[in-house]
Amino acid sequence: MLALGDSLTFGTGAASEAAYPLRLAGLTGWRVVNAGVPGNTSAQARERLPSLLAEHTPRLVLLSIGGNDFLRRVPEEQTRANIAAMLDESRAAGAQPVLIAVPRPALVAALLGSLDDHPLYEALADERRVPLFASGWSGVLSDPALKADRIHANAAGYERFARELHGFLRDAGIAPPGTAPR
Repeated sequence: MLALGDSLTFGTGAASEAAYPLRLAGLTGWRVVNAGVPGNTSAQARERLPSLLAEHTPRLVLLSIGGNDFLRRVPEEQTRANIAAMLDESRAAGAQPVLIAVPRPALVAALLGSLDDHPLYEALADERRVPLFASGWSGVLSDPALKADRIHANAAGYERFARELHGFLRDAGIAPPGTAPR
C-alpha cells in the first residue's frame, strides 16, 4: 500500500513512528509505504507518483494531497487536474486509489474548531468513482487536543486518523480483515 501526500502523511508534528501510515501498518499488519513529503503540492506529488508506482507496485494508493495548494493559492482547477490525474494513474497501474479529503482553508473555522472538507474531494471522488475518506483530517484538525500546531496533528491525532481510516477501508470492503495489501 502506498500513502502519498504532504506533511500530514509524513507525520509532521509528531515523532516519525506516529505518522498515520506507520500507525495504519501497526493496526493492520500491512506494508504501508509512507510517501509523504512536507510542503508538497499536488503538482509535486503527481511528479513523484510514477516512480513510486513502479518501485512499490501497490495494490492500494491512499492519496491525501492539496493542503499546500490551498495555502499557496494554487488555482483550484490546477489542483483538481493534478489529483484527478493521480487517481487515473494509480488505477492504470493496477492500484485501487482512495481519495482522502483535506480541509478547506478557513482560519476562523480552524480557531472555532469546525473545519470541513474542501468540496473538490467529493466532486472528484464522484467523478472518478473512487472511494472517499471524508472528514478524517477535518475531524482531527478541529480538535485542539489532537493538534501539534495550527495545521498538523500530534501523535494522538495521527493515531485517531489511522484508526478511522482503517475502519473506513474495512467497512468499504477495500481491505477486508485478514488481507495484506501491498
